[in-house]
Amino acid sequence: MIGFGYFFWLMLQITLEYIPISPEVSFLQIKQTEVSHRPEYLYLFYTHVYTSIFVLLLGFLAILRKDFGLKNLHKNIGKSYIFVILCLSAPSGVYMGIFANGGFLSKFSFIILGILWWITTFKAFKLAKQKKFLLHKQWMWRSFALTLSAITLRMWKVIIVYLFHPNPMDVYQIIAWLGWIPNILLIEFLITKKIL
Repeated sequence: MIGFGYFFWLMLQITLEYIPISPEVSFLQIKQTEVSHRPEYLYLFYTHVYTSIFVLLLGFLAILRKDFGLKNLHKNIGKSYIFVILCLSAPSGVYMGIFANGGFLSKFSFIILGILWWITTFKAFKLAKQKKFLLHKQWMWRSFALTLSAITLRMWKVIIVYLFHPNPMDVYQIIAWLGWIPNILLIEFLITKKIL
C-alpha cells in the first residue's frame, strides 16, 4: 500500500501539470503537429490523462476487495473502474498509441496495450455479470496489471536513461514494451501458481 501510494502520488503530480488545459504544456510541447493538425487529439489526450489517474486509484481499491464498512463499496468501485476504462481510458489510449513517439514499434505496442486493456476489463465485467467471481478476480488482476503500465513505463524510463543514456526515441521503443509485458507475465505467473 505504501509503494502504490508513493507511485500514485508521483502520477498525480504528472497529471496536475496538465491543469489548466493548455495545448503547449509538458509532453504536448513535442506533439504540436498532432495538436495543430488534428482537432480531436487534444480532447482525447486530456481524456486519457485525466481518467487514467482515477483508474489507477479505483483499480487499486477494487483489487483490495474490501468494503471498509460501506455497503457495496467494492462493487461500485469495480463498476466505476470498468466503465471508465471501457468508455474513456482504453479507447483514448488506443488513439494516443496511433500517434506515439518512437516509430512503428512504439505505436504497435501502445495500440496492443490499449486493446488488451479493453479486452481484459470487458472480460472481467462479463464474468462478474455471470457470477463467476474467481475468474472475474483473475481478469481484474490482468486488467490492473495493464493499468499499472502507466507507472512501470515511467519507472523503466528512469532506469534506462540513468544506466544507458540512450537516444530519446530509442527509449520510447523500449519502454513501450517494458511498460506492460513484464506486468502481464508476472500476473499470469501468479495466477498459474494460484497465488492470486
